[in-house]
Amino acid sequence: MIRLTHLTLARGSKRLLEDAALTIHPGHKVGLIGANGSGKSSLFALLRGDIDADAGDLSLPPSWVIAHVAQETPAVATPALEFVLDGDAELRAVERALAAAEADPHAKGEHLAELHHRFDAIDGYSARARAATLLSGLGFAAARHDDAAASFSGGWRMRLNLAQALMTRSDLLLLDEPTNHLDLDAVLWLEEWLQRYAGTLLLITHDRDFLDAVVSTIVHLDGRKLNVYSGNYTQFERSRAQALSQQQAAYARQQKQIEHLRSYIDRFRAKATKAKQAQSRIKTLERMELITAAHVDSPFAFDFPATDVRARQLLKLDHATLGYPDKPILSGVDWAILAGERIGLLGPNGAGKSTLLRAIAGELPVLAGQRLTAQGLSIGYFAQHQVEQLRLDETALWHVRQLEPATREQELRDFLGGFDFRGDRVLAPVAEFSGGEKARLTLALLVRQRPNLLLLDEPTNHLDIEMREALTEALQDYQGALVVVAHDRHLLRATADELWLVADGTLSAFDGDLDDYRDWVRAQRPRETAAADAIAAEPAAPDRRMHRRAEAAERARLAELRKPLQRKLADVEAELKALEAEKQELETWLASEDAYAENNKERLLIVLERQGDLGWRLARAESAWLELQGALEQIG
Repeated sequence: MIRLTHLTLARGSKRLLEDAALTIHPGHKVGLIGANGSGKSSLFALLRGDIDADAGDLSLPPSWVIAHVAQETPAVATPALEFVLDGDAELRAVERALAAAEADPHAKGEHLAELHHRFDAIDGYSARARAATLLSGLGFAAARHDDAAASFSGGWRMRLNLAQALMTRSDLLLLDEPTNHLDLDAVLWLEEWLQRYAGTLLLITHDRDFLDAVVSTIVHLDGRKLNVYSGNYTQFERSRAQALSQQQAAYARQQKQIEHLRSYIDRFRAKATKAKQAQSRIKTLERMELITAAHVDSPFAFDFPATDVRARQLLKLDHATLGYPDKPILSGVDWAILAGERIGLLGPNGAGKSTLLRAIAGELPVLAGQRLTAQGLSIGYFAQHQVEQLRLDETALWHVRQLEPATREQELRDFLGGFDFRGDRVLAPVAEFSGGEKARLTLALLVRQRPNLLLLDEPTNHLDIEMREALTEALQDYQGALVVVAHDRHLLRATADELWLVADGTLSAFDGDLDDYRDWVRAQRPRETAAADAIAAEPAAPDRRMHRRAEAAERARLAELRKPLQRKLADVEAELKALEAEKQELETWLASEDAYAENNKERLLIVLERQGDLGWRLARAESAWLELQGALEQIG
């Protein structure tokens, strides 16, 4: 297990944690939350061994394999699939040893057999299938699995890093904002993968739906302490609100008591007959441990004022073809955006959601058909490329002043304060800003333009939970039309009244909610896999005899591939059966009266500990069973 005791952690002169304590049991899935700068990433760095604690102790099993997502991907020519396979260090070591042994004429057969046995034990035969599954789940088309890692853009390289971390057969998985570079389809897939993960998971994310689906414990970094809450994020919010309410009630009661004591002291301190009682109350006041008032204020306060526009129809794409001259993406788009409409766009990665937004914004000319706009239309468009267009050498105040050079500086400062740019921070160069601060500044510039049609392409990337909540509330009050693409389901549910689906080169209304979309995504996966298998199995020549021979050879090859997997599956099933039998036996005893007899106290503790260990072992065995079944399905 992971155990932190009396831990003090600092970065420079800033104390992040002080005398903090935490215990995490094997197999637990934990969400770390807290304000930006509270120490979440530093705690990860401590667990990885990159930094040392200033005081206190960290206990971590020395044999544990720790996986985390690298922040940089080298521009290497390694194919994507091989790059992901590199995440399993032992697999690669065994592969190298096998290659060397097979090339060595003097190698002992016993050594070679041991290497093959180890290769089988670590699921080496299913490794490529598992790596391909990871890539596909994270949105990589099968045709690009052999492309060099260097050929992918920054966001896609981060997905490669994530796939490599998931490929690691880890005991502890550390994920810091894993959804930032993912679309909704990939988020849904990752959610399901992490639910099956058998190791210990520590997760930092500002996506509340993701936390709700994956974790069973929340650790809140607050006041330099690690406060543990049982349950997911929604349960944490409820518990936290209740605790704050109780704290505020206790504070009010104490203030009333203090007021009463001070009133007595002020009235009777000078009277000889009451002086003793007054002194007693003074000592009571001095000994009293003061309760602080509950105080949870968001640092963000802004809204989206919209300019008036008289037209009912703001924009229309009339039988439009959208995309690029050499690559049309959407065709036959006949779509009107009406004043006040609130639309969420759904669809697989690469289907054309961002292309559609760029065409609506006028950044991408239509290839055919028309783009018609109403008089007085003012479009506000948020996308990652806008964040990247900020002047790094200029300040937040400079950027806002470019929009309104005649406005008083104090008014602009007050406006930026609503986005938590305060004091000297408004004069700091953008180059010093975090990803979240750059996104906030881009949103601030958008708000200042008072658009009556708002286009948002993944606006929550890099934003913390408080800013996401402030953005959601501001969008709920926004009176203009809204079209949003987001992997944040809380934002989509709260702001979109209707959903449209971009898929298979077309745009159509989606009849359902986000839960229905999850089902739609699941239904697409087998079809896509079957289509890829059909293309791979297509004969290269029409010669039927040769084709039959090739098919027979392929069946024989697949049968050989299946054999070690089936043996492994049988072993895992036997292990599951034994574990379940033992667990049932323990639970039967725990349900009996004998378990709680005075003379069985020591045995009860041992049985409870064994029950927890069995639960963890069962989870790992079940995960192994699912992976083996998946590998067998991949082989066919």
